[in-house]
Amino acid sequence: MEEIIEGLLYVQGDLGLTLKQIEDILEIDEEKAKELVLNLKNYYVDNNRGLRINFLGNTIKLTTNEEHKDYYKKLLEEPSSNNLSQSALETLAIIAYNEPITRGSVDSLRGVDSSYVMRRLLAKGLIKECGRSDLPGRPILYKTTDEFLDYFGLSSKDELPDISTIEVEEDSGPKDLYTSIYKEGDING
Repeated sequence: MEEIIEGLLYVQGDLGLTLKQIEDILEIDEEKAKELVLNLKNYYVDNNRGLRINFLGNTIKLTTNEEHKDYYKKLLEEPSSNNLSQSALETLAIIAYNEPITRGSVDSLRGVDSSYVMRRLLAKGLIKECGRSDLPGRPILYKTTDEFLDYFGLSSKDELPDISTIEVEEDSGPKDLYTSIYKEGDING
C-alpha cells in the first residue's frame, strides 16, 4: 500500500495529503495509515533516494532531497531547460492576459493543478509574486516579469496578440489524466 500512497502524494503535488485523507482513500485506520507513511518515509531515507516524505503542518508531502538542491538549481538554470512546455505556455498566457491573478484562478481556467508549472515559471523568473488577493485566505497574486517580455521579444504587454483573434483548437472530449500516451520501454533502447 506504500506504493499507492506514493502515487497519491505525486498526484497531489504541492497540496499534499492529510493522514485523514489517506485513511479515507485507503479505507484503513489511523494507526495503519501512520505505519504506511512512516515505512515509505524510511524507505526513501534508508535507500538514499532523491525524494523524501515530509510533514509540513498536518500535511504529508512528497519532496525532493534537499541535499541535492544544487543539482536542481543547475537544471533550472541550464539553457536547454529554457524550453517551455505546452502547460507552461498555457499558464503564462493565462497570467499575462489576466494579471494579477491567483494560482487558484489559473487552476480554474486551465482545469488542472498548476502549482508545479508555476513553481518552474517562478524559478525561471518569468512570473513573480505581486501581492495578496482580498479573497478568503488572502492567496498570492502573480504577474509576468520583464524576463517574460525578453523571452518572447516584447517591449511591453501591449504587444501581446489580441486575445479575440486567437484561434482555439476544438476540444476532442475529456482526457484521461491517469493514463499516459507514452508506453513503458527499456531505457537501453
